[in-house]
Amino acid sequence: MKTILQVQQSNFHVNCLFSYSFEISCFAGLIPTEFGQLYLESLLLQSNSLSGSIPHELFNISTLRMLALGDNALSGVLPTHLCHASPFLERLILGINSITGAIPNTISNCSRLTILSIPENKFSGYIPTHLGNLRLLQFLSIFGNNLTQAPSSSFFTSLTNCRSLIGFDISDNPLNGVIPASVGNLSSSLQTFAADNCKFSGSIPVEIGNLSSLITLYLPRNELSGNIPLTISHLHELQGLYLLDNMLGGSIPHAICDLFSLNTLVMSYNQFSGPIPKCLGNVSSLRNLGLDSNILNSSIPSSLWGLKDLINLDLSSNSLNGSLPLEMNNLGAAIYINIAMNQLSGSIPRNIGKLQNLANLSLANNRLEGSIPVSMGSMINLANLDLSYNNLSGSIPKSLEALQHLDYFNVSFNSLSGEIPNGGSFRNFTMDSFKGNEALCGIPKFHVQICSSISNHRSKRKKVERASFIVFGVVAFISVVCLAFIIVKNKRKDKTTREVDELIFIVPERISYYELLQATERFDESNLLGTGSSCSVYKGILNNGKDIVVKVFNMQLECISRIFDVECEILRSIRHRNLTSVISSCSNEEFKALVLEYMPKGNLEKWLYSHNYCLNMMERLNIMIDVASALEYLHHGYSMPIVHSDLKPSNVLLDEDMVAHVSDFGIAKLLCDGDSSVLTNTLATLGYIAPGEVSLNILIALHFQSINCGFLTEYSMIFVVPEYGLEGLVSTRCDVYSYGVMLIETFTRKRPSDDMFCGDMSLKRWVELSLSEIPNEVIDANLVRNLEDEMIGKNMQCVSSILELALKCSADSPRDRINMKQAHAELQKIKHRLSQ
Repeated sequence: MKTILQVQQSNFHVNCLFSYSFEISCFAGLIPTEFGQLYLESLLLQSNSLSGSIPHELFNISTLRMLALGDNALSGVLPTHLCHASPFLERLILGINSITGAIPNTISNCSRLTILSIPENKFSGYIPTHLGNLRLLQFLSIFGNNLTQAPSSSFFTSLTNCRSLIGFDISDNPLNGVIPASVGNLSSSLQTFAADNCKFSGSIPVEIGNLSSLITLYLPRNELSGNIPLTISHLHELQGLYLLDNMLGGSIPHAICDLFSLNTLVMSYNQFSGPIPKCLGNVSSLRNLGLDSNILNSSIPSSLWGLKDLINLDLSSNSLNGSLPLEMNNLGAAIYINIAMNQLSGSIPRNIGKLQNLANLSLANNRLEGSIPVSMGSMINLANLDLSYNNLSGSIPKSLEALQHLDYFNVSFNSLSGEIPNGGSFRNFTMDSFKGNEALCGIPKFHVQICSSISNHRSKRKKVERASFIVFGVVAFISVVCLAFIIVKNKRKDKTTREVDELIFIVPERISYYELLQATERFDESNLLGTGSSCSVYKGILNNGKDIVVKVFNMQLECISRIFDVECEILRSIRHRNLTSVISSCSNEEFKALVLEYMPKGNLEKWLYSHNYCLNMMERLNIMIDVASALEYLHHGYSMPIVHSDLKPSNVLLDEDMVAHVSDFGIAKLLCDGDSSVLTNTLATLGYIAPGEVSLNILIALHFQSINCGFLTEYSMIFVVPEYGLEGLVSTRCDVYSYGVMLIETFTRKRPSDDMFCGDMSLKRWVELSLSEIPNEVIDANLVRNLEDEMIGKNMQCVSSILELALKCSADSPRDRINMKQAHAELQKIKHRLSQ
């Protein structure tokens, strides 16, 4: 290879009087130092496999105007004598290498530089304020390094001297600090301002409105807070506004509606509240609108459906209400629409089939009713359709079989009935697409009941069948009355002989006591999964081969009927992918049990503390995101807030795909409309309950009530009481506290009841003291074992962010705690950073 380069060099050198540009490709190895002897205007060596350091001799080429070495494997540092011998350098392009060290201050000697592009290297140190001496600079790209800004001065201020600056990108550098007001003094010709993931905090300065030529403002993944300045309306040329993944709040200002050139508006994962401005419908240039994962409420403004050229719309994970209007079909250009995780009601517009360009549609986790429109079969480009967790009824339209591109389909947990189509894309779907609709029937692979055959000659025998049906109904009615009489009579004779169980209709499927006996081999100890003071849990297998869990309540406890009724009421009312799925219940005066879906991977506690299992970083994060999603639904996504009251790792169950399901609602509480808290006389598990003060009389009363109810029999005395111990008050903030403790436990692998925590030292206090000083002491060593240095640092940073979030959840004062919607959004941000 060296010989080839020498030949190329020799050939070029011969012709150097006639050409001042040298470009090579498909080369590897070192850059020859002899290149420094050439008379060149342009040296283009980008997109090769060159390695080693950049020869300092290249910067001695006095005629050099352009040096492009990007997209190689170059390392080393830049020389300290930049542009001393090459004063005419106009373009320096070194991106996508592994160059280290600081950007030399002598960069200011390159006074004719118009393009400085050094992204995705390993530069460190301060961004030189000498960049301000590059008065002809038009493009500055330094993203993807490890650069910081000097605490005493801002490089932004120095860049105000670059009056020709058109675009700059400083993303993915740990700049910290705030965006200074001097940003408003940047070039009036500036078109691109990109500062993604720079750890900027504080508010967006009002001076940003001075950048009147700005086309793209890109500030995602920072820690910006406060409101969007109203001066944003001055950016009349703005086409892209990207503010996602920050902590911005308040209402969305109407000033955004003055941006009539706006093409993309993305403000996801913030804390915006209030309604969506109606005037957004006047911004006809909008093509992409992302307002998901905020706290927006009210209904979706009708004007929004008038954006005929909108391509992507994401309003998911808010608190939007109202209904979807017929005018939704105006979004004829839309490819992606996601309005999941809101509180929408009413029916799906029957003319939705006119959205024939739509490829992705999600209306999941709402309160939609009515049937699935037949017109959906006309949405010929539909690839993903999610209608799960609603109250939809009727049958699944057979017209959907015509959707040739449909890869994902989910209508689980509705009230659908009738036959599941089995043609077209439905051949590829599994039972997961349809579960939670007990009245559906279809082929065996969907794990639903087999459909009854219907005679093809029904019309000819209509009268006969009608008469038969009436006769059968009368006979059945008489039989039921007689059977009921016999049962009542037998109960009076012998209360201990019971051949018919009273079933509580959580779901239509009925399972008798005798079926449970058979499924669990008469509740044999070999099938015992665990015991508690209030219940025993068994694994069972029904006659159809389905695995189940049977939660048998301890009938010797006086308050067990109330606990059983509470859990039935809660589980009958809620439906979410991260909550326990109830199959049935069985209850009479001497026996009460819940039949639950079997979770083959056990609970989180087993995975955290068993030596036979180990969860990696992403698995733990996904589990806690699942739990946060469930709690967000309980607290914010259901018609009445539900407080779980007993969150802990043993109540987090894992299915075959390691998806987490929150279980055990025995002491859960339903908060009625308008209530933020209720009274309770039951206590959660010690270590996970929020601190508070309570008088000795209340403490003793609660203690003995709890022992009588069988919840705390293992404790002889209680010294720590929950905040809802004070007069028995319970609210959703109690769950948030418990979640914070469990979040700490998951990533430290330390129980709140560990022997090391005594006196004033608790699990939470231990993390508070260690996180700011020696964070690696509290992080579970399994998360960094056998990893490369780069991944160790990434995992450590991730866990530190998670533990900081956990401390926000477990603040001593309820008023200081964030809510589950905010916690869920923050965890999603952390996952996004970890996966990059």
